[in-house]
Amino acid sequence: MPAPSADSLSTSDVTGESDAIGTSDAIGTSGASGDDPVLPSEREAFWDSDETVAMIGSMQVHIIIFLALALVQFHKPFDENAVVVVSPPPQYEEKLEVIEEIVVSETPQTEVGVDAMAELDLAEASADVYAEVADIPNPIDLQPTELGQIMVNKIFSQPVAPQKRLETVKGSTGVGVAGAQGAVDQITAEILFAAEERPTLVVWLFDQSGSLTRQRADIRDRFDRIYDELGIMQKTRENKHLNPDEERILTSIIGFGEKVELYTEEPISDLAEIKQIVDKLPVDSSGVERVFTAIESAAKQYKSLRRDVGPRGPKRNVLFVVVTDERGDDYNRLETSITSCRQLGVPVYVIGVPAPFGREHTLVKYVDPDPKYDQSPQWAQVDQGPETFLPERIQLSFSGNFDDEPVIDSGFGPYGLTRLCYETGGTYFTVHPNRNTSRQVRRGEIEAFSADMKYFFDPTAMARYSPDYLSQADYVSAVKRSPLRMALVQAATIPNVTGIQRPRLRFVKTSEAQLAGDLTNAQQDAAPLEPTLVRLAATLEPGLKGREDETSPRWRAGFDLAYGRVLAQKVRTETYNAVLAQAKQGMPFADPKNNTWILEPSDQISVGSKWQREADSAREFLTRVVEENPGTPWALLAQRELDVPIGWQWKEDFTDLKPRNEGGGGNNNNNNNVPKDDERRMLNRAPKRPVPKL
Repeated sequence: MPAPSADSLSTSDVTGESDAIGTSDAIGTSGASGDDPVLPSEREAFWDSDETVAMIGSMQVHIIIFLALALVQFHKPFDENAVVVVSPPPQYEEKLEVIEEIVVSETPQTEVGVDAMAELDLAEASADVYAEVADIPNPIDLQPTELGQIMVNKIFSQPVAPQKRLETVKGSTGVGVAGAQGAVDQITAEILFAAEERPTLVVWLFDQSGSLTRQRADIRDRFDRIYDELGIMQKTRENKHLNPDEERILTSIIGFGEKVELYTEEPISDLAEIKQIVDKLPVDSSGVERVFTAIESAAKQYKSLRRDVGPRGPKRNVLFVVVTDERGDDYNRLETSITSCRQLGVPVYVIGVPAPFGREHTLVKYVDPDPKYDQSPQWAQVDQGPETFLPERIQLSFSGNFDDEPVIDSGFGPYGLTRLCYETGGTYFTVHPNRNTSRQVRRGEIEAFSADMKYFFDPTAMARYSPDYLSQADYVSAVKRSPLRMALVQAATIPNVTGIQRPRLRFVKTSEAQLAGDLTNAQQDAAPLEPTLVRLAATLEPGLKGREDETSPRWRAGFDLAYGRVLAQKVRTETYNAVLAQAKQGMPFADPKNNTWILEPSDQISVGSKWQREADSAREFLTRVVEENPGTPWALLAQRELDVPIGWQWKEDFTDLKPRNEGGGGNNNNNNNVPKDDERRMLNRAPKRPVPKL
């Protein structure tokens, strides 16, 4: 008889077993004799006892099987590529693309006159040890919220050597400095932390574009202080026999542009050699910066230092320091670059530039590095943004062309490089020599090879507004979950939206027909602007239902600014058309001698309650942006919009229509102007070269 399963046991089974045992006790020992017949009650007790034992054995076997299956999921194969992990792997799979071997340059080229840049040096540091840093808070640590994917900013006290971090630790995303020297001084502290733990390799990756010539020279000049603080001096004759493996800190130099080149076949510690290599880096005039390819190449080149694990961990700590002034042209390698560095536990530090707020491009002041040529500044477009994965700022302009709007600092670096620093536990330093958070920076103040940015913001105020440094899939997923974010991103993709710009405001009346014709012509100029503004408002409107649920101050500020500005410009444009139509119906002058109508901006809406409601709503949203987000780009743009009245009003005036006397005085053909200085005009000027690709 098969043993019953645990599921088949019932109350009657248990009760029957109890009864049978009781009967057996009543019979006594005689019931055990082989000659005596076995009573039915004894047979039932016997079988019930066997069934219980079988049932218990079956349950034990099943429990052992369940435990074995449960333990199987905890056993994972060892991944030799992930010896040190500084943070958990991403939630998505990314195929690691195999890159080509990097080229080793045994003899660095020598075509660049760095000394010619001497007169264009950045502001020197005033402190004895650290370069001056303007308004820099402690590094920003981004931690996940309860949503699991959206990152918010928190401040922590002091950075720690990334190789010591065995749990999830994210990097810093917006440390602003006035010069590259300030960034280098802070990176020196990070190198010291790493070297205290174990021998360390510092890999410097230099952008070889012409716009970085001067910054490379600044960093080269700073190497004396860096390696003096690190306690690494040029080898003396007595210790030249030391094995490189015994050096506490070694250095490698990689250059990148259209190609990636390794200028130190083996890591070195000789300070003079390091400076000479940096000094002689050739200029790449291709206009291409393959920064992520260079980072992958460096990870591949030095992976053995992180994989050769001894009793005390990897052979060396490795830090990457990237020096560049653009966002990089090989963005498709961002994810694989992050994977490569995370698997090896290599933090990436970037000495870069601030990304322009909500823009891809900025204009950089270019001055020919060769003094034999014209030194007058020229302006070249470079790719330095945006600071977010997808656009989050609507392209609505005051001037009629979004590209002509003043460029302002976003407070963060370009998205790709900043996320690389964030994911690997490094820091992105936004360098601009003219950083000033107290006033507008005039164009004449901009240093050579720096971006033309008008406004900068206090990093402490901007700490709450960090972009979402997520993978593409996670970012899009987060946007799709929020009506507000979806509406803002969709509206931001509509290019160069323009409200009414430089409208005709003065109308002289010579006859009713002539005035009506002039008013109609003005209406026709404004009418084509309305459909795009209506479309933009309709795109943003669905986001209103998600505003109260939005917890990110960045996304709320972005939406409120967009919706308030669109409503304001929509009302301003539509009411202009409406007051012109009203005037065509006839408006008598209060003073009979007047013959001119002048349209003036006004906060009063006199042509319809619908526009009044929209104007009130626009002011509500814009005022909220200013009050809730002081000292930010959103507050700056909202206040500029509030400063322009939304409505219009008519004012009458008089214009003298009598023809003026065009006759001259009595000079006839006499020319009393001072003749031009032909000799000065004919002086030879230095030849001018076109701006190279930057």
